[in-house]
Amino acid sequence: MVLGLHLLVRHRLLRGWLFLLTTPILLSGCAEDLSAVHPAGPAAEVIARLWWVMLAGATAIFLFVTGLLALAMRRRPGGGSDRLWLQGLGLAFPLTVLAALLAYGLTVGEALLPHDHPERVTVHAEARQWAWRFGYEDRPGLQTEDILHIPAGRPVDVQITSADVIHSFWVPRLAGKMDAIPGHVNLLRIEARAPGDYAGVSAEFSGPGYRTHAFTVRAHDAAGWQAFLEAPSP
Repeated sequence: MVLGLHLLVRHRLLRGWLFLLTTPILLSGCAEDLSAVHPAGPAAEVIARLWWVMLAGATAIFLFVTGLLALAMRRRPGGGSDRLWLQGLGLAFPLTVLAALLAYGLTVGEALLPHDHPERVTVHAEARQWAWRFGYEDRPGLQTEDILHIPAGRPVDVQITSADVIHSFWVPRLAGKMDAIPGHVNLLRIEARAPGDYAGVSAEFSGPGYRTHAFTVRAHDAAGWQAFLEAPSP
């Protein structure tokens, strides 16, 4: 039984080390246009920073606990300090780190809320199988399909809904994910620091065509945004 326990512990330690060693390799292979760790706006920067802090906290817990396990396998049973090391530090350290991560997450989450802003722009996003339709409060009646136009350097509130089933609006480099629900409007704030095209996807299984249910967010400079609003309707 003791031998089986040692083998189980070593197997789990090996899996943990393999995860730590392969994570940087897997991250380097992520496509940058859909990578949440390559932020291009303030909301995405908050999310990316939170992700790295969470990874650092998880790594610290893993290394500390595996160190205690390795120490426990080398020590003889019956030592007076076993309870302190395994039951005390083995519980106190992870709980302390998790509590700190929770407090940090709640604090930075405030930055993702759509607070009022004098330069805020409001747009509408309606999902359906298999396209996205976008509308603009600054240009009533104008609609675009599968390309959302926004001004760069200004906060944009996206009012998201669906015409059929539940979809999900996600532009990884600009903000987090928000569900598109029929009969309900969800609000997501995005912002692009620089002009350019940013890839978006519907990150929700909504039928056999969801894997190609993609769209583009096109951020314009000030002159380009004004030209878009004043252009003739397509």
